[in-house]
Amino acid sequence: MTVREANFDGLVGPTHNYAGLSWGNVASNRHARSTSNPRQAALQGLDKMKALVDLGLIQGVLAPQERPDMTTLRRLGFSGSDAEVLDKAFREDPLLLAACCSASAMWTANAATVSPGADTHDGRVHFTPANLVNKFHRSLEHEVTGRILQRVFADETHFCHHPALPAHEDFGDEGAANHTRLHDDHGRGLELFVYGRSAHRPDTPAPQRYPARQTLEASRAVARLHGLQEHNSAFIQQNPDVIDQGVFHNDVIAVGNGNVLFYHQQAFLDPHGMQDEILAKLPDAGLHFIEVSDSEVPVADAVNSYLFNTQLVTLSPGHMALIAPTECAETPSVKAYLDRLTAMSTPIREVRFMDVKQSMQNGGGPACLRLRVAMSDTELSAVNPACLMNDRLHRRLSDWVNRHYRDRLSPNDLRDPALLMESRTALDELTQILELGAVYPFQR
Repeated sequence: MTVREANFDGLVGPTHNYAGLSWGNVASNRHARSTSNPRQAALQGLDKMKALVDLGLIQGVLAPQERPDMTTLRRLGFSGSDAEVLDKAFREDPLLLAACCSASAMWTANAATVSPGADTHDGRVHFTPANLVNKFHRSLEHEVTGRILQRVFADETHFCHHPALPAHEDFGDEGAANHTRLHDDHGRGLELFVYGRSAHRPDTPAPQRYPARQTLEASRAVARLHGLQEHNSAFIQQNPDVIDQGVFHNDVIAVGNGNVLFYHQQAFLDPHGMQDEILAKLPDAGLHFIEVSDSEVPVADAVNSYLFNTQLVTLSPGHMALIAPTECAETPSVKAYLDRLTAMSTPIREVRFMDVKQSMQNGGGPACLRLRVAMSDTELSAVNPACLMNDRLHRRLSDWVNRHYRDRLSPNDLRDPALLMESRTALDELTQILELGAVYPFQR
């Protein structure tokens, strides 16, 4: 079966702000309590989507969450009118209010894990929303995320949707940020699940400073749900030491596509064992393992530039491009390495730099912003067409952002009841543009 990869990017929400909620994410902590620009963030994301369409790639868009999350605030005991709830939450627990206003669902690499029909037991594309239990603000997302995915990929003939894993740290699941798929020219795939620790094997190495957000047990559970087998799945441990250097997800230190795995020397606990297993399970793919050494790019430079949080996309057979943030061009060690990389004999032939600075300052690069969905042409034809990016949708959504989004948002603005009404008005219109129906609590 021939499959084509589509990228579904998260549309940045109207409450995009810098609250520094993600311990272990260096960029998020560094910019905490800065003033953000939601309008610019959303437009940067839309321009990236349009740029990929212009490259001939399949590009979709996923709607943001409703924020502030009034349902959660009321569940936690704040009562009265919406304005009173926001004011009480701000005065009593401003960090909690910030969590309930987070626009972090923009990073749809954490939305779900997706297995193409070519790999699964029933031949359908399987989706499991990530429970994201390690961070409270992200643990609020999976229910609406699942609902949105079901409206975009609605045809049960081709798509199968699972609920998120149980909300317990033993099954901490961060979605596609710790999952990638390699394949050969015949479409035979191997899904790589990268985990930070094992909850049920206490002798497994674990980081000491920052949390390991993905467990082995979660990864195995998702593989079982999707009907994967031993021959088309592999479970690889991330290097605990690199997690403690700010690599909170595997996609901050490695990226794969087709027959290429591009990663840092420190990415995996057992890099030789990783290579051996992949070669044994995908022997005819002509694999390229591109390892970047510490001497070429120190981990700190890789994290600050998001060298590996790039999108590795296929433009034509044997010709791949890295979609990289402009920070990669501005970091001397990274820029020098990329110049050498594109001159090597590998499928990575070019690098295209894109400005996603508003996302980068909050801890997410180009790869964080997208969920990869590999589909056959028949499956693609069953996707909600209103969610597929083209020139017309780009113009329409850009106009929508310019009409509804603020160009400045400070932590104090999160208590403003007008922001809630602005967000709801915008999202209500968005669900009509994307033909999603009533996916938000305020619509139901």
